[in-house]
Amino acid sequence: MGQTSGMSGGKQAERNSVTYAQAGVDISAGNALVEAIKPLAKATRRKGADSALGGFGGLFDLKACGYKDPVLVAANDGVGTKLRVAIETGWHHGVGIDLVAMSVNDLIVQGAEPLFFLDYFATGKLDVAQAREVIAGIAEGCKQAGCALIGGETAEMPGMYHGKDYDLAGFAVGAVERKRILPAKDVGPGDVILGLVSSGPHSNGYSLIRRIVELSGLDYDAPAPFANGKSLGEALLVPTRIYVKSLLKVFRKSNSIKALAHITGGGFLENIPRVLPKGCVAEINLDAVPFSPVFDWLQDIGGASEREMLCTFNCGIGMVLMVKAKEAKAITSALEKSGEKVVSLGTLRKRRGKEEQVATTGSLRVQ
Repeated sequence: MGQTSGMSGGKQAERNSVTYAQAGVDISAGNALVEAIKPLAKATRRKGADSALGGFGGLFDLKACGYKDPVLVAANDGVGTKLRVAIETGWHHGVGIDLVAMSVNDLIVQGAEPLFFLDYFATGKLDVAQAREVIAGIAEGCKQAGCALIGGETAEMPGMYHGKDYDLAGFAVGAVERKRILPAKDVGPGDVILGLVSSGPHSNGYSLIRRIVELSGLDYDAPAPFANGKSLGEALLVPTRIYVKSLLKVFRKSNSIKALAHITGGGFLENIPRVLPKGCVAEINLDAVPFSPVFDWLQDIGGASEREMLCTFNCGIGMVLMVKAKEAKAITSALEKSGEKVVSLGTLRKRRGKEEQVATTGSLRVQ
């Protein structure tokens, strides 16, 4: 006690004086970023979200949204090693959209409307222009999903990240009326399986994708072998499709959609069973899957088996729907009017013994 008092202690402190900026954290850059992104967040406002950035927490008025017996649904996710492609190419906008998509597409699977979103951006040294581009993508994703960007955290952590490296996490909260929570209790044999076409690999399988790029010998700025007019990096950074608004339109008109499966990590084989009763099998015709050229190239260069593709990538289908058979045509028409590409994939049937809950016929092929 008292060892730092007196003249000698003062001189020692003076000799060792160090500021936060000298330690690698620039508070002024953080403040500049907050000012830069305030208009982006403001553009995502919706009913229930009126507060501005800068407070200690984001506020949301659930009552203003008109729910009668709401259940809150929360989801969080990241973008995975797709970030490495963005960092190496310098194209950051799309991964912001990806960040939102991965969480809000999970919310809609529960039947929930996304209400608000928060992001976490961590880096070694804050580059305001880079961070603003990422957050502009996040704001764009929020607008596509109809949810408000009400806050987030920017962490500058020298020693944890190096160079231009950064990491992202996203957190979304939605609401659904208690009686409309999915999957429905009556999903089962006889229901029709529909698929909504993806925009590419979305945000899954990029550790394998990056390895395949290495095997190909191509740089990210080389022309993409599977996408005319785009570089390889540009083609691999196409953002995840957000299915929220088109599905909400169907929800508001009927209860004909019984279950949804967001096809993320684990592909068809792991995600579809998550929403099926134990005694039910999804029988899928792979001939109907729109196996786009990017997946054909990945399979060709990587030498992956069909099963490996089905349990790693979405293979062209980003969302799977189980619907009432008599309503399948009407739902398809409604979704197509909202801009979705819809394919009929098969039907649900009774499970035989201990067989896997996804059974396939046909084969994956470019259409």
